[in-house]
Parts: sequence; C-alpha cells; structure tokens
Amino acid sequence: MTDFSARRTMMVDTQVRPSDVTKFPIIDAMLSVKREDFVPAAKREAAYMGENLGLGGGRVLLEPRTLAKMLDALDIDQDELVLDVGAAYGYSSAVIAHMAVAVVALEEDGDMAHEAEEGLMSAGMDNVIVHTGPLNEGAPDHGPYDVIVVEGGVSHLPDAILAQLKDGGRIACLFMDGALGEVRIGYKLDGRMHWRRSFNAGAPILPGFEKHNAFQF
Repeated sequence: MTDFSARRTMMVDTQVRPSDVTKFPIIDAMLSVKREDFVPAAKREAAYMGENLGLGGGRVLLEPRTLAKMLDALDIDQDELVLDVGAAYGYSSAVIAHMAVAVVALEEDGDMAHEAEEGLMSAGMDNVIVHTGPLNEGAPDHGPYDVIVVEGGVSHLPDAILAQLKDGGRIACLFMDGALGEVRIGYKLDGRMHWRRSFNAGAPILPGFEKHNAFQF
C-alpha cells in the first residue's frame, strides 16, 4: 500500500521548504491536505511529483512549489475571502481554505467541479463553495474578493476578473510568454493595478486567458 503521508511530508521537505516557503499556515496546509484525493484515480501515484500534473484537456494541477510560492507571496489572512480560478478537482482550494475565512472554487468543467465538491466535502472543507462557470468570467455573485489566485497560465487577464478584486486586494497570476512564465502579484490601489514580479514558473494557458490578436487585413 502506498504511504501517501510519507510522500506528502517528502513533498514539503524537498519541494516547498527549499523554495524559501516557511510560513506555518502554508506548511501546515500542505502537510494536512491529501493531494492524492484531489486528482483523477489514475493519477494518484503521481500526485506528489515535483512538476505540473496533467489533468487532460490542456489543464494541469500546478506543481507544489508554484502553488506554495504563490501563497507565500499573497500572505493570505484568516479573515479574507479568496477566489480560486481554475480550481480543477479542488486541491488548491482545500489548501487555501486552511488560511482564509472562505474560498470560492471556480471551475468551468462540470465533471471536475462535481469531483471537487465531493472531495472537499469528504475532507470536511465547509468554508469552500464550488462555483461552476467560465473561468474568465469569475464568480461575481460571491465577490468582491480580498485575494484572487489563478491556477494556470495567462497571457491576457480579463477585465471581469480584475473587477472582482477589492481595492487593496491582491491577485497572483502566472504570465506566460511562449514557454517561459513569470508569476506576478498584482495589487489594486485606488482602482488601478500595480504589479510586482515574484518568481519564474510555467503552466498551460487557461481557457479564456489567451491573448487575442487584433484582426488584420
């Protein structure tokens, strides 16, 4: 029988801590949440590998290092509401739920959203709401949000997402330029976005977050 608990500890000790992520809430959450329960059954054995885990259809579960460093840079408080865009099977939302007052897990794939709801319920995460809808439209009915996390690459950030971020709020996005990517943290101040580079990473661009070139004759 696979010892997933040991793998979870090894993930934190070899992928998260060496990436300069040492905040207790993040470490505790990543040690507590059973990552193997938030991936397709056929992928359970690969749940703790140190790279993005393919979920099909161009979607991935971000590697542990990337998620951990995003959360470290965002520094989520216990009284904050978080929108998790592209939550897939719910792993990232379960981790974030350990730090925030509540999480809205946004997923547009109906099957993934259903599995996320089941997994989060089984894990006792009663402060997470799963919202099914287009990723690039956000979940305005539950916002505005103190923090937004985008679980995949972007080349264009829709205005609808930024509109749902509270003034004074933060957003983490992985901006892709070809095969290269960079996580940036955006701060909304007086209605304007200010961006700070954080670290390099990579992931497929989420549907609806592609850059659309202007039509040319």
